[in-house]
This record gives sequence, C-alpha cells and structure tokens, in this order.
Amino acid sequence: MGISPKSRKSVVERRVALTGIGLVSPVGVGVEKNWENILQGKSGVSLISRFDISQYTSKIAGQVKDFDPLDFIEKKELRKMDLFIQYGLAAAHLAVQDSGIDFAAMEGDRVGVYVGSGIGGIGSIEETHKKLLEKGPGRVSPFFLVSTIINEASGQISIKYKARGPNSATATACSTGTHAIGDAFRIIARGDADIMIAGGAEAPITPLGVAGFCAMRALSVRNDEPERASRPFDADRDGFIIGEGAGIVILEELGAALKREAKIYAEIVGYGMSGDAYHITAPSLDGEGAKLTMERAIEDAGIDLSEIDYINAHGTSTPYNDKVETLAVKKVFGDYAYKIGINSTKSMTGHLLGAAGGLEASFTALCLKNQVMAPTINYETPDPECDLDYVPNKARPSEIRYALSNSFGFGGTNGTLLFKRFEE
Repeated sequence: MGISPKSRKSVVERRVALTGIGLVSPVGVGVEKNWENILQGKSGVSLISRFDISQYTSKIAGQVKDFDPLDFIEKKELRKMDLFIQYGLAAAHLAVQDSGIDFAAMEGDRVGVYVGSGIGGIGSIEETHKKLLEKGPGRVSPFFLVSTIINEASGQISIKYKARGPNSATATACSTGTHAIGDAFRIIARGDADIMIAGGAEAPITPLGVAGFCAMRALSVRNDEPERASRPFDADRDGFIIGEGAGIVILEELGAALKREAKIYAEIVGYGMSGDAYHITAPSLDGEGAKLTMERAIEDAGIDLSEIDYINAHGTSTPYNDKVETLAVKKVFGDYAYKIGINSTKSMTGHLLGAAGGLEASFTALCLKNQVMAPTINYETPDPECDLDYVPNKARPSEIRYALSNSFGFGGTNGTLLFKRFEE
C-alpha cells in the first residue's frame, strides 16, 4: 500500500493550528464569499478585461473582481506596491481579522511572516520598462524595485503588523504558497516563532504574462465558454486558466491558540517536498516527484494511509498534470486511492500560480472544518487515465479526518501539506 508510518522527528515538536484565513481570489474577497461560491460550484473565470486580447490565443482568466485596495492600504502607499503586494496585504488583513489576534498588543519578536510569489511584480516591470523607453531613465520611480521584488509582500506585511520574527519569501513557481505555509509550519514546530502569517500572492494577468503562457501553449483556448474552460481531470481539458489573487493563513502554536479560545480550522501535521529532476515545465511522466512529496508529508505526520479521506489536488486542467497526478495518487495509495475524494478548486478559481497553494490550503482547511468536500466543476467526460473520484460538479458532505493539499511547479518543484480535523 506504499509507505509505512514512521516518525522522522528526533525531538518533540510543537503542534500547529490554522486559526485565520484571508482570501482575495477570482471567486471573491474574504473567506465567506470564497467559501460560499466554492460550495456552489461557481466559476470566477471570464474574458480578460484589462487589455486588448484580440491577438491572444487565450482570452480568458480568473480576474479578481470588486477589489478596492483603499479598503486595506493608504492611498499614498499604493505607488510603492505592485498589485501582487496589494493582494497580499489585503489577504493578510483579512486573515488577521479572521483570527481575532490583536497584533498591536503582542510582542512582535515571536511573530513571523512567510509570504511568496511565483512571478512578483511583472505588471510594474512592464509599465516601468515602457516608461523608460518612451521618457527616459529620469522618469523611473524610486519605488520601482521595491514594488516588484518578491519578498516585499512579506516585508510590507511584517511592517504593518510589527512582526520581528522570521521574515522570508518563497519563489517556487506554482508550489510557492504551499512551500511558504509548510516552511512556516516548521518554524513554529521547532520553536522559532509562535505565530506565522503565511501564504502566497500573485498578479500575472498582464499583456506579457498572458503572452508568455500563450506562447507555451499552456492555457485553455475555450474562449467562448470561460466558466466551463477549467475542467480538471475531464477528457476534454485543454489547458489551465491563469488566475490572480492571494491566499494567506495565520498559523499558531496550538497551546497558545487553545489558551485564547481561538477558532481552529484545522491542524497542520505533515509537510513534504520533492523535485522531479526531469524538465523545466513538464511533470515527470512516471509521477515519482508527486508521489514522493505526498509520501513525505504522510511520513512526517506518522499516520496510516487509510486515514486520509480527501485530497485538494493540484489539478490544473492540463493534459499532462492531471493524468500524472492521478498516477501518483495511485502509486501512493494503491487500491485505497479509489476511496479518497479528490477535487480541484482550480476548476472554479483558475490557477493562481504562486498564490494557488495558499488559496487551496485554505479551502482544504475549510473542508475539514465543515466536513464537506468541495466539487470539481465542469467534469463531464471521464478520461480513462483519470479514473478516481473527483467529487464531480457538486459539493459532498463527508467525514474527513485527514486531508492533503498538493502543489506542483515549473522546474519540477513539489509540495504537499497534510491537515488534520481538529478535535479537542
């Protein structure tokens, strides 16, 4: 059946709870709106409205709607921030608010931030390069560099909340958010911080960003049916939908969370990482990289394979990813794979690249908290190579004890988080 449970830990590590969620995504701003739309199977994909798409092969995206940065950030500060930083700050604000923690009353030395991005400030880079060519170097803003580099989302969040603990940022493509949360989990577990603000932020829906993915032929061209274009595991899938936003969570040492009677969505109990060592964009066709990261998360938690009831899959809606991820799940779980509910929330949100892991970890925690499996929408035509239970089209109330959240990125970088339903 795969690996046998064993513990890699040589010391007693502290338990870690997820106590706050902040989401800015194509299906809403705020955890309530996101969760409502996910359960209803509502897609956030639409025609791109920000620039002329007439020459693009893919004309659709998961754009954030009804977002006003002034709800979260002072106007004078906006010029220092690319859109991905704005999304990150907004999601952090919502996560802190959701957690109920009064950061102003805390000693910031034990609070850290770990928020990454896959691409960073590509929009600001495009706009500034155009200004440089048209008007010369004297018109480049002194805030250009600090508004675009990936770690500035983490930096801006730490400044806002006076968090003087560990401050870092991942840049591991589509695994970024998962790696940020997993690394933050490790930081608390080993005692280097008591609270971590963690996740990912991304704003890649720009002329250059979309053109680059179009050139790779990675995006869906189902332009006449935007809401039906993202169809993970379906036989008629033809590429992923580029998305944007941020998914930020609050992680907290469990004892402290219990002491303040915090709302606990789930407990993080395992984290795995691996590399495909195969190709700069394509997944390893034998599924070994995906298999290893899931096995390592399960081994880290020291649980039996049969205790896992649900997987939030990477599930990009590309021909290769979905069949390789399916193969990897079968390699890990054997026949038990057919008893696990597997879904891809990317069917509704599109693929948020570096923010995907934060968003999907949040959805996984919400599934555990509410004991329901989110659906994979647009699942209409079964694929013989994808023959597992993908929770098609409708949410499903279910008992969920443990759940995995998978992320796989360009360069063959993989990450898996393992969550446990919290019961006192």
